[in-house]
Amino acid sequence: MYLIPLEHIAYIFIPVAVVAYIYFKWLGNKYEIAVASFRMIVQLLLIGYVLIYLFEKDSVLLGLSVILVMIAVSSLITLRNIEHKSFHAYGIIFIAIALGGSINLFIVVDWVLGLHPLYEPKYVIPLAGMIYANAMNSVSLAAERFSNEIHVNSYERARAIALKAALIPRINALLAVGLVSFPGMMTGQILSGVDPLVAVRYQIVVMAMIVGSSGLSVICYLYLMRQPLKP
Repeated sequence: MYLIPLEHIAYIFIPVAVVAYIYFKWLGNKYEIAVASFRMIVQLLLIGYVLIYLFEKDSVLLGLSVILVMIAVSSLITLRNIEHKSFHAYGIIFIAIALGGSINLFIVVDWVLGLHPLYEPKYVIPLAGMIYANAMNSVSLAAERFSNEIHVNSYERARAIALKAALIPRINALLAVGLVSFPGMMTGQILSGVDPLVAVRYQIVVMAMIVGSSGLSVICYLYLMRQPLKP
Protein backbone atom coordinates (compact mmCIF):
# COMPACT_ATOMS: atom_id res chain seq x y z
CA MET A 1 0.00 0.00 0.00
CA TYR A 2 1.29 3.49 -0.90
CA LEU A 3 2.66 5.33 2.14
CA ILE A 4 1.86 9.04 1.96
CA PRO A 5 4.93 11.19 2.77
CA LEU A 6 4.31 13.48 5.73
CA GLU A 7 5.09 16.62 3.74
CA HIS A 8 2.48 15.66 1.13
CA ILE A 9 -0.25 15.58 3.79
CA ALA A 10 0.15 19.36 4.15
CA TYR A 11 -1.23 19.90 0.65
CA ILE A 12 -4.72 18.70 1.60
CA PHE A 13 -4.94 21.47 4.18
CA ILE A 14 -4.82 24.19 1.50
CA PRO A 15 -8.60 23.91 0.84
CA VAL A 16 -9.15 23.66 4.62
CA ALA A 17 -7.31 26.97 5.07
CA VAL A 18 -9.56 28.60 2.45
CA VAL A 19 -12.66 27.29 4.26
CA ALA A 20 -11.27 28.49 7.60
CA TYR A 21 -10.67 31.99 6.21
CA ILE A 22 -14.19 32.31 4.76
CA TYR A 23 -15.64 30.80 7.95
CA PHE A 24 -13.87 33.54 9.89
CA LYS A 25 -15.03 36.31 7.52
CA TRP A 26 -18.65 35.18 7.56
CA LEU A 27 -19.03 34.02 11.17
CA GLY A 28 -16.34 36.00 12.93
CA ASN A 29 -14.89 32.91 14.62
CA LYS A 30 -11.14 33.04 14.15
CA TYR A 31 -9.98 29.77 15.58
CA GLU A 32 -12.71 27.07 15.48
CA ILE A 33 -11.62 25.27 12.30
CA ALA A 34 -7.91 25.73 13.07
CA VAL A 35 -8.33 24.34 16.59
CA ALA A 36 -10.53 21.48 15.34
CA SER A 37 -7.98 20.57 12.64
CA PHE A 38 -5.11 20.67 15.12
CA ARG A 39 -7.05 18.51 17.57
CA MET A 40 -7.83 16.06 14.77
CA ILE A 41 -4.14 15.64 13.92
CA VAL A 42 -3.05 15.24 17.54
CA GLN A 43 -5.89 12.88 18.40
CA LEU A 44 -5.26 10.65 15.38
CA LEU A 45 -1.53 10.46 16.11
CA LEU A 46 -2.25 9.57 19.73
CA ILE A 47 -4.89 6.99 18.84
CA GLY A 48 -2.42 5.37 16.45
CA TYR A 49 -0.10 4.62 19.36
CA VAL A 50 -3.02 3.69 21.62
CA LEU A 51 -4.32 1.18 19.06
CA ILE A 52 -0.91 -0.47 18.82
CA TYR A 53 -0.95 -0.86 22.61
CA LEU A 54 -4.55 -2.15 22.65
CA PHE A 55 -3.87 -4.69 19.90
CA GLU A 56 -0.84 -6.00 21.77
CA LYS A 57 -2.52 -6.21 25.20
CA ASP A 58 -5.83 -7.74 23.99
CA SER A 59 -7.51 -6.91 27.33
CA VAL A 60 -11.33 -7.07 27.46
CA LEU A 61 -11.45 -4.71 30.45
CA LEU A 62 -9.23 -2.21 28.69
CA GLY A 63 -11.33 -2.47 25.52
CA LEU A 64 -14.54 -1.85 27.44
CA SER A 65 -12.94 1.17 29.08
CA VAL A 66 -12.07 2.60 25.66
CA ILE A 67 -15.64 2.06 24.44
CA LEU A 68 -16.99 3.76 27.57
CA VAL A 69 -14.71 6.74 26.93
CA MET A 70 -15.96 6.89 23.31
CA ILE A 71 -19.57 7.05 24.49
CA ALA A 72 -18.81 9.61 27.22
CA VAL A 73 -16.86 11.94 24.93
CA SER A 74 -19.32 11.67 22.03
CA SER A 75 -22.15 12.50 24.47
CA LEU A 76 -20.23 15.51 25.74
CA ILE A 77 -19.64 16.75 22.19
CA THR A 78 -23.34 16.30 21.41
CA LEU A 79 -24.30 18.29 24.51
CA ARG A 80 -22.80 21.44 22.99
CA ASN A 81 -25.69 21.50 20.51
CA ILE A 82 -28.30 21.58 23.28
CA GLU A 83 -29.75 24.94 24.26
CA HIS A 84 -30.26 24.06 27.93
CA LYS A 85 -27.21 22.10 29.05
CA SER A 86 -27.49 20.02 32.20
CA PHE A 87 -26.42 16.71 33.69
CA HIS A 88 -29.92 15.41 32.96
CA ALA A 89 -29.58 16.33 29.26
CA TYR A 90 -26.14 14.69 29.20
CA GLY A 91 -27.60 11.53 30.72
CA ILE A 92 -30.29 11.30 28.04
CA ILE A 93 -27.71 11.71 25.28
CA PHE A 94 -25.39 9.17 26.91
CA ILE A 95 -28.15 6.56 27.18
CA ALA A 96 -29.29 7.15 23.60
CA ILE A 97 -25.82 6.80 22.06
CA ALA A 98 -24.85 3.90 24.31
CA LEU A 99 -28.04 1.94 23.65
CA GLY A 100 -28.39 2.57 19.91
CA GLY A 101 -24.68 2.10 19.25
CA SER A 102 -24.04 -0.92 21.46
CA ILE A 103 -26.94 -2.94 20.02
CA ASN A 104 -25.45 -2.55 16.54
CA LEU A 105 -21.92 -3.22 17.75
CA PHE A 106 -23.00 -6.51 19.32
CA ILE A 107 -24.91 -7.60 16.19
CA VAL A 108 -21.95 -6.86 13.92
CA VAL A 109 -19.35 -8.48 16.17
CA ASP A 110 -21.34 -11.57 17.15
CA TRP A 111 -23.89 -12.24 14.40
CA VAL A 112 -22.25 -10.77 11.28
CA LEU A 113 -18.53 -11.34 11.85
CA GLY A 114 -19.00 -14.25 14.27
CA LEU A 115 -15.94 -13.35 16.34
CA HIS A 116 -14.87 -15.93 18.92
CA PRO A 117 -13.81 -14.76 21.41
CA LEU A 118 -16.26 -11.89 21.14
CA TYR A 119 -13.65 -9.23 21.87
CA GLU A 120 -10.94 -8.89 19.25
CA PRO A 121 -9.53 -5.34 19.51
CA LYS A 122 -8.50 -4.94 15.86
CA TYR A 123 -12.16 -5.41 14.88
CA VAL A 124 -14.13 -4.13 17.87
CA ILE A 125 -12.35 -0.82 18.50
CA PRO A 126 -12.48 0.54 14.91
CA LEU A 127 -16.11 -0.62 14.51
CA ALA A 128 -17.05 0.99 17.83
CA GLY A 129 -15.43 4.22 16.69
CA MET A 130 -17.50 4.31 13.50
CA ILE A 131 -20.70 3.40 15.29
CA TYR A 132 -20.52 5.88 18.16
CA ALA A 133 -19.20 8.72 16.01
CA ASN A 134 -22.08 8.42 13.57
CA ALA A 135 -24.59 8.04 16.39
CA MET A 136 -23.13 11.21 17.90
CA ASN A 137 -23.53 13.16 14.66
CA SER A 138 -27.13 12.04 14.18
CA VAL A 139 -28.16 12.71 17.77
CA SER A 140 -26.51 16.14 17.51
CA LEU A 141 -28.64 16.98 14.47
CA ALA A 142 -31.76 15.64 16.13
CA ALA A 143 -31.11 17.50 19.39
CA GLU A 144 -30.48 20.82 17.67
CA ARG A 145 -33.55 20.53 15.46
CA PHE A 146 -35.79 19.23 18.26
CA SER A 147 -34.83 22.06 20.62
CA ASN A 148 -35.91 24.57 17.97
CA GLU A 149 -39.09 22.83 16.86
CA ILE A 150 -40.49 22.03 20.31
CA HIS A 151 -41.11 25.75 20.92
CA VAL A 152 -43.49 26.04 17.96
CA ASN A 153 -44.82 22.49 17.45
CA SER A 154 -46.30 19.63 19.44
CA TYR A 155 -43.96 16.94 20.71
CA GLU A 156 -45.08 14.52 17.98
CA ARG A 157 -44.47 17.05 15.20
CA ALA A 158 -41.13 18.19 16.61
CA ARG A 159 -40.08 14.56 17.00
CA ALA A 160 -40.91 13.75 13.38
CA ILE A 161 -39.07 16.80 12.03
CA ALA A 162 -36.01 16.08 14.17
CA LEU A 163 -35.87 12.41 13.15
CA LYS A 164 -36.08 13.28 9.46
CA ALA A 165 -33.41 15.98 9.74
CA ALA A 166 -31.05 13.69 11.64
CA LEU A 167 -31.31 10.87 9.10
CA ILE A 168 -31.04 12.96 5.91
CA PRO A 169 -27.21 12.49 5.72
CA ARG A 170 -27.53 8.76 6.40
CA ILE A 171 -30.28 8.24 3.78
CA ASN A 172 -28.40 10.37 1.25
CA ALA A 173 -25.33 8.19 1.81
CA LEU A 174 -27.37 5.03 1.12
CA LEU A 175 -28.74 6.49 -2.10
CA ALA A 176 -25.38 7.81 -3.33
CA VAL A 177 -23.03 4.95 -2.48
CA GLY A 178 -21.68 3.23 -5.57
CA LEU A 179 -23.10 5.90 -7.88
CA VAL A 180 -21.79 9.17 -6.47
CA SER A 181 -19.43 8.09 -3.71
CA PHE A 182 -17.05 5.30 -2.82
CA PRO A 183 -16.90 5.25 1.00
CA GLY A 184 -13.61 5.54 2.82
CA MET A 185 -13.51 2.01 4.15
CA MET A 186 -14.20 0.46 0.76
CA THR A 187 -11.69 2.75 -0.94
CA GLY A 188 -9.04 1.95 1.66
CA GLN A 189 -9.54 -1.79 1.25
CA ILE A 190 -9.35 -1.60 -2.55
CA LEU A 191 -6.20 0.54 -2.37
CA SER A 192 -4.66 -2.04 -0.03
CA GLY A 193 -5.29 -4.80 -2.59
CA VAL A 194 -8.52 -6.39 -1.32
CA ASP A 195 -10.84 -7.86 -3.96
CA PRO A 196 -13.52 -5.23 -4.74
CA LEU A 197 -16.34 -7.74 -4.19
CA VAL A 198 -14.96 -8.56 -0.73
CA ALA A 199 -14.69 -4.83 0.02
CA VAL A 200 -18.31 -4.40 -1.11
CA ARG A 201 -19.53 -6.95 1.45
CA TYR A 202 -17.80 -5.14 4.28
CA GLN A 203 -19.10 -1.79 3.05
CA ILE A 204 -22.68 -3.05 2.98
CA VAL A 205 -22.29 -4.12 6.61
CA VAL A 206 -20.78 -0.75 7.54
CA MET A 207 -23.48 1.28 5.79
CA ALA A 208 -26.30 -0.70 7.41
CA MET A 209 -24.52 -0.56 10.76
CA ILE A 210 -24.24 3.23 10.59
CA VAL A 211 -27.88 3.73 9.63
CA GLY A 212 -29.03 1.32 12.34
CA SER A 213 -26.92 2.83 15.12
CA SER A 214 -27.72 6.40 14.09
CA GLY A 215 -31.44 5.74 13.76
CA LEU A 216 -31.80 3.80 17.01
CA SER A 217 -29.80 6.39 18.95
CA VAL A 218 -31.94 9.25 17.59
CA ILE A 219 -35.18 7.37 18.28
CA CYS A 220 -34.05 6.62 21.82
CA TYR A 221 -33.06 10.25 22.38
CA LEU A 222 -36.35 11.63 21.07
CA TYR A 223 -38.33 9.12 23.12
CA LEU A 224 -36.48 10.04 26.31
CA MET A 225 -36.97 13.74 25.58
CA ARG A 226 -40.72 13.31 25.94
CA GLN A 227 -40.46 12.54 29.64
CA PRO A 228 -39.48 16.06 30.85
CA LEU A 229 -42.24 17.51 28.66
CA LYS A 230 -45.06 15.64 30.36
CA PRO A 231 -47.28 17.89 32.55
